Amino acid sequence: MSEEDSLVERRMRYIERQKKLGHGVDVRTEGLKPEGSGKPNRHGMPALPVDQRLVTNWPVLDLGDVPNVATSAWRLDIGGLVENPVSLSWADFMALPQVDDTSDFHCVTGWSRLDNRWRGVRFRTLAELVIPKENATHILCTGYDKDFRSGEPYTTNLALARAIDEDVLLVHTWEGAPLPREHGGPCRMITPRLYAWKGTKWIRGIEFLDRNRKGFWEKRGYSNTAEPWFNDRYAS
Repeated sequence: MSEEDSLVERRMRYIERQKKLGHGVDVRTEGLKPEGSGKPNRHGMPALPVDQRLVTNWPVLDLGDVPNVATSAWRLDIGGLVENPVSLSWADFMALPQVDDTSDFHCVTGWSRLDNRWRGVRFRTLAELVIPKENATHILCTGYDKDFRSGEPYTTNLALARAIDEDVLLVHTWEGAPLPREHGGPCRMITPRLYAWKGTKWIRGIEFLDRNRKGFWEKRGYSNTAEPWFNDRYAS
């Protein structure tokens, strides 16, 4: 493997290999039973989704860009199909209702870290703040990070119905300490019931849309829906 190959290029080759094997391509969950192992979690799913392995560390994955965003400079812009677009400073964000939650983290590359302790703001709190219009069905989130070769910003898409799950948070604290920079600090989104790439690191923007718009990895072959217990990793 050439040292010049970027993470994106290597990941895209991996995606193509997996698609040829038929692993998790265009999964349809209707009528299917969730797959995995371990005692049921609080949502009734097996603790460890299918084809995942447990880890006790927290591996770092990025696009070759690890932004250093001071809280004094951080802003979160929320707009699109909303009644009340906002641009939140760090003080504004911290003044919103804060919650503590413990949830699991499932990476599409095959590992899971259970029982992470988080503190942050529920996505649904932000949605209530901006008031999505009736035709808003999806969101597109943008991070401060960019692909180090192309300069393309990191983005990811979610159906609004999944984004408002009660355990989808924008977190600033992990295990009682500020969220580490390498994991998206000062603030990232987490999506415990979806694969973790759906939780934008170094989040800076949320746009409400009336249709699905593919994000960075979705344009490169990852699933739009990203359901771990159905091995829903890739698009056809």
